[in-house]
Amino acid sequence: MQVKSVKVGNLETNCYVLVENESCIVIDPGDEFYKMKPLLEQNRLIAVLLTHRHDDHIGALADIVKFYGCPVYDRNNLEERRYDFCGMHLEVIYTPGHTSDSVSYYFYDYGLLFVGDFVFKGTIGRCDLPTGDFEQMQKSILKLQNYSDRTIIYPGHGDMTKLWEEKQNNPYLKQIL
Repeated sequence: MQVKSVKVGNLETNCYVLVENESCIVIDPGDEFYKMKPLLEQNRLIAVLLTHRHDDHIGALADIVKFYGCPVYDRNNLEERRYDFCGMHLEVIYTPGHTSDSVSYYFYDYGLLFVGDFVFKGTIGRCDLPTGDFEQMQKSILKLQNYSDRTIIYPGHGDMTKLWEEKQNNPYLKQIL
């Protein structure tokens, strides 16, 4: 699987395009559809996955849906279980804390975890915004103990990291895991 990323919008949200077998999935189309479009042109867009519905993660959603007519998935229409999107296998993990609708996507064949604003390199997402809840965040962090330390974490902002690095260096994970 190829993971392509582009930073979009004023908050430099990471928009990810996952490509496999000439099909692709977009995760968090934050803004600036014109920046994403070249990453999508060589492949068939089969789905958009949203980690949560803050504006900086969905700004280009309407443009993508209008142009490609693809389905959109988020906490409202996904159960916490495994799915197969045209051969791309993923596990949906409910990870509330930053928002009540926060979801992470674990592509278990590759050990890739797309977390939105749940976990960042060295920290976690804010819990003081509407529907945020620090207690829920702590419960969500506990779920990470079910995954390999080699798991690569792709956050909604900033640089990717590895779960083992966060267990050692992230004060919020060190307290709980």
